[in-house]
Order: sequence, then structure tokens, then C-alpha cells
Amino acid sequence: MDISSGWDLVILGSGPAGEAAAMQAAKGGLRVAMIDSPAQIGGNCTHWGTIPSKALRHQVRQVIRSQRNPLLRGLIDPRTVRWQDLIKRTREVIDNQVQVRSDFYGRNRVRLFAGRGYIQGPGEVRVDDSAGRQWLLRSANILIATGSRPYHPEDVDFDHPRVYDSDTILTMEHTPRNVIIYGAGVIGCEYACLFTGLGMRVDLVNSREHLLDFLDTEISDALSYHLRDQGATIRNSEHYQRVVADDGGVTLELQSGKRLRADALLWSNGRSGNTQDIGLENIGLQANGRGQLSVDERYQTGAENVYAVGDVVGWPSLASASYDQGRFCAAGIVSGEVVKQVTDVPTGIYTIPGISSVGRTEQELTEARVPYEVGQAFFKNLARAQITGERVGMLKILFHRETLEVLGIHCFGYQAMEIVHVGQAVMRQPAPNNTLHYFVDTTFNYPTMAEGYRVAAINGVNRVAR
Repeated sequence: MDISSGWDLVILGSGPAGEAAAMQAAKGGLRVAMIDSPAQIGGNCTHWGTIPSKALRHQVRQVIRSQRNPLLRGLIDPRTVRWQDLIKRTREVIDNQVQVRSDFYGRNRVRLFAGRGYIQGPGEVRVDDSAGRQWLLRSANILIATGSRPYHPEDVDFDHPRVYDSDTILTMEHTPRNVIIYGAGVIGCEYACLFTGLGMRVDLVNSREHLLDFLDTEISDALSYHLRDQGATIRNSEHYQRVVADDGGVTLELQSGKRLRADALLWSNGRSGNTQDIGLENIGLQANGRGQLSVDERYQTGAENVYAVGDVVGWPSLASASYDQGRFCAAGIVSGEVVKQVTDVPTGIYTIPGISSVGRTEQELTEARVPYEVGQAFFKNLARAQITGERVGMLKILFHRETLEVLGIHCFGYQAMEIVHVGQAVMRQPAPNNTLHYFVDTTFNYPTMAEGYRVAAINGVNRVAR
């Protein structure tokens, strides 16, 4: 075993959280080591999660748009598009991302140790590689950023070739005609849109009463309507009883007595932190039932000089937020000061059309008895949306009736994930620059989707005009 001492920070996991921490710490003058398999550089986000699912979404959107364009209609039949071909193109994106991220480490002099990290004790991390070699790294600080994996209940056979989770769906070698998706969270809804966009029949089984019930109700209802309009069957308030898979397909038996049959099953019911078998017991730590660790305001765990960021700490479990958590945590290690917390997190859901929001919902404002009003811009009325043919959706601004302060931005439709940041920036300004007046008084390029802010703001002002 080779022993390497003098490290300031050893990081387990090279996903967004680990990568951001490594770059921040290195630029702060620390000697940093990163532990991960070469095949996993970029973490789950790059290989199985955010990057591949969004690359797939882009390709499916092109297929859908070709059907709406009179000049292209008929050139592509969605039912003839093979899943394997979509995955092949997605792999190209993943490979490019791995190369980019690997270059980051080289340029910033972060040492990459290829293998699996195991915490042997305070300040000591062992690295085991695939060839049986071992290193012992001694460090002043340890950061756990090992990400998460799909949750697997014990009574579901995930080894069966027709039963998939959100990781293994990328290895599917056939193109099913119909799919059951169990779990209607963000991942389930995103894949439901992908499959319906390819002409597949989808049964989306939701254990809750409404889809994505953390969203503004109007936005959630719009997604439900659109999915049904595309041919999906949404089954709310349902729970599985048993999964029976055979050579011909999968049967999902529900507690209500329903039996659903399809060519394949995608299980997307939650995720668990990757904290098993990394030596937590050697430093007195124990993860909760979902594999997550508790941290304080500096992202420090209950063990001294051991930190955790990203999916292993739970909310919000988004790549964007994980990146900031890693960056802020490393900044705190460099300076020794209390760090900024990740709180102002926009929601980005890559359904087709997309959904994004920041701030409070109508439900929350109503419960808090805040006197608010709504300004709306429907995309079907925007010139840019008419040009692109992306007429589905709306931009919605929630604001205080008296002060006109912007309280929430909610968007459903084309470029929603881009549009939301305009509103987010305005909301973060000090008064009185965080009101509807900004949108009313600012000249927006025309025609653009961002122009929807001016339309929605004028609509809101007219509602409260006396």
C-alpha cells in the first residue's frame, strides 16, 4: 500500500458537488485529491442522470417539432425511432462531458485517484482500484460527495431484462410499444414525456393525489392535461402490490386491484444516498434510512473535519444546487468562516414542455394570508412562440398587491428553464427594484420569450389599477 500524506482535502465522488468543491479548494491554494473511477468522472449526473436524460429530451423534442412543422411533417414517424439510436447519440454527449470534466482536474492540479474510496479513520481514506492496488491518503479534511442511486425495494426483481430504473433505462436494447412508469416524481414525469413523444403508450402511476404537488397548482394541472393530451394515462393515489415480469412483458398489480400490463416497467420511486460501504462507522457516522447524512451550516457532519454535500445530504438533490453546495463548502474550508447556504433554488423540470419556478406558490401565499395578485402571459399570444410553433404554456408572476414586490415566478412551456432566471434576478434585488415596475419599465428584445415578463407585468398592474 502506498501512503500519501499532506493533503488538505480528499473528496469522494466527482459529480457536480465534488467537482465544484475540488475547483474551489484548488483555487484557494489547498492540495486536493479526488477519488472516483475513471469511467465515472462527472458522477451520476453525467453518466446516468441529468446529462443523458436532457440529451434524450432534446432529441425527442426534435422529433415532436418535425411533426408540427408543415415542411417536415411526414419525414419522421416517431414510432419508427429506435431507443437504441437515441442512446447512441446520448453516449456521444456523455463522452464529451467526461473529457471536459477530466481536463478541469488537470488544469487545476487536482490529483485524481482512480478507484473506490473507503474512510479508514479520522483523516485517512483508502483507495482501492480495479487492479488491486491500494493507496492510503492522509488529509486534514474529507468531503463525502458520493451522490445517489435509484431506490430499489427488495420485492422487485431489477435483474429482469424488462424491469428498469432511471439508470438502467439507458441500457434498454429494445423499443417498447407501451411502458409502465411507477413513480410520478420529476424523473417519472420527464420520462413519461419522452416516451409519449415517441408514440409509446404510457401508464404513469402516481402514489400522490396530484402530479408534482410541490408545484403551483395551475402549473401541475397544466402538465397533467398535456400528458393526457399526448396519450398518457395518469393513475393518481395508487400503490403497487406486486411486480410480475416474464419473457413477454411486465404486469404491475396495484393495491386497488388494478392490473397493468406493458412491454417494460420503469421504476422511478425515489433515490438513496451512496453512503454504504464507505467506512462511515469508522468515524462514528450513520446515515438515515435513505442513505443521507445530517450536516450543519458549514456542511460539516457529526465527525470533525468531515463534510458532505450534494444528494447525500438530501434536499434539494439538484445538480445545480449540488454544485453550489460543493463550492460554498470548500470556500468555508479555505477561509474557516461560516459559508453561504443554498436556499434560493429554482425548480427546473425537463418535461416536454418544460417547467421552472422560483419563489412562493399561490397555495403558500394563500396559507400565509399574503395579499397577492397574479400577472399572466400566455405563450400562444407571444410572437416568438407563434414563430417557433411552441404555443403551449404560460408565464405567471405572483406579486404583492400593495407593494408590487415579486413573490414568485412560475413558467410552463418553451424555454421555461431559461426564462425563469430573469425573474429570479429581479426577485433578489433590494426594494424597490424587485417589483413589477422593473418589467413594465424595461425594454425587452422583440420577438423573444423573455418579452412575456413585460406582458405578464402589465397584465398584473391592470388587475390592481384603481
